[in-house]
Amino acid sequence: MAPGMPAIDERRTVGVNAETVTHVSSTDFPGHYPGEDHSWSIAKFKENLQFVVHHSEPLDCSFSLIGVDASIANAFRRILIAEVPTLAIEYVFVWNNTSIVQDEVLAQRLGLVPLKGSKAGLTWLKWYKKPTEEEPNVPPPNDYNTVVLKLQVECTRNPNAEKGETDPTKLYNNAHGNLELHPLNCNSLVSNIIVVYSSALTFHPAGQQKELFTAPYGTVAPVNPNILLAKLRPGQALNLEMHCIKGIGADHAKFSPVATASYRLLPTITITSPITGKDATKFARCFPRGVIGFETVTAEEAARGEGIEGEKKAVVLDTMKDTVSRECLRHEEFAGKVKLGRVRDHFIFSVESTGQFDSDELFVDSVKLLKVKCERLRKSLAIMAR
Repeated sequence: MAPGMPAIDERRTVGVNAETVTHVSSTDFPGHYPGEDHSWSIAKFKENLQFVVHHSEPLDCSFSLIGVDASIANAFRRILIAEVPTLAIEYVFVWNNTSIVQDEVLAQRLGLVPLKGSKAGLTWLKWYKKPTEEEPNVPPPNDYNTVVLKLQVECTRNPNAEKGETDPTKLYNNAHGNLELHPLNCNSLVSNIIVVYSSALTFHPAGQQKELFTAPYGTVAPVNPNILLAKLRPGQALNLEMHCIKGIGADHAKFSPVATASYRLLPTITITSPITGKDATKFARCFPRGVIGFETVTAEEAARGEGIEGEKKAVVLDTMKDTVSRECLRHEEFAGKVKLGRVRDHFIFSVESTGQFDSDELFVDSVKLLKVKCERLRKSLAIMAR
């Protein structure tokens, strides 16, 4: 006998109690419920699958993936973090560094600077094969697998500055127009430093890169031009060459295309008994703003004993804003009047891009990568069956 809708909804809900969590495991598999067919079919999967976009911006997007198992949702999350390829600085050749920052520390900072560029060019780039002990002789870097950036900065005094001049833009010369000069007061004596930001990195295209990474918006450059790299005093200089290659987050965090990729289950709030008057106000304060609202008790509801006519009562407005803090379960006046839970197959994703690709494009890429993995597994199984 087929279950009713309330029974189905209850099966999909993870119970959240004051001290425990119940109904964690899914039960929609064959043989669990007598007389019910829960065998998997592609038609049923397509019918239940839903994708709802809540907001989409280049650096941040949120969407709901409904009707899939937790293993699938988690696979998308892991692929977003560790397997979508991006471009990042891998090799730093230090020709001159007289700043206070050590070579290896500066190289680490440069590697973590997120880069952006023409999407057509980034897609066109191939993988760079690194030399290993088994294969020490590999093809040298080429325009199709390596992007070159340079950083050339020097802080020098201006010999033509007037005596007593305190303006650092007149006191010092620098070799790069994108540098900022910040005065630094120390022991009542005015000294100055040149602050080197990521905007000082320059792109040097080679071969076909000149056609694919075109100015002004297609060139390879830092996503944020105001990332602090180093500080220079007069007489100090930086002369570096950086080689950028494609990689994945599983190799190093700098290749991860997302600042964060996470999901949570949709909260549920069920008011089983009317909460009215001052209790309704207190009940609303147990949740983030916008989760609980108020309505007026009608004459019909008052006749059923659900409050006093004209009195306000608590109603659920938007459970998606809830953080499931369980605050309402701490108060005795709400005991037996509310049930909290989460929908087991409703995943609310939050994806924040580092800027190289738009956040919504990254999820599409993760779907493509999972499809490739499935195809590879199917071929392997076919080979094993022969």
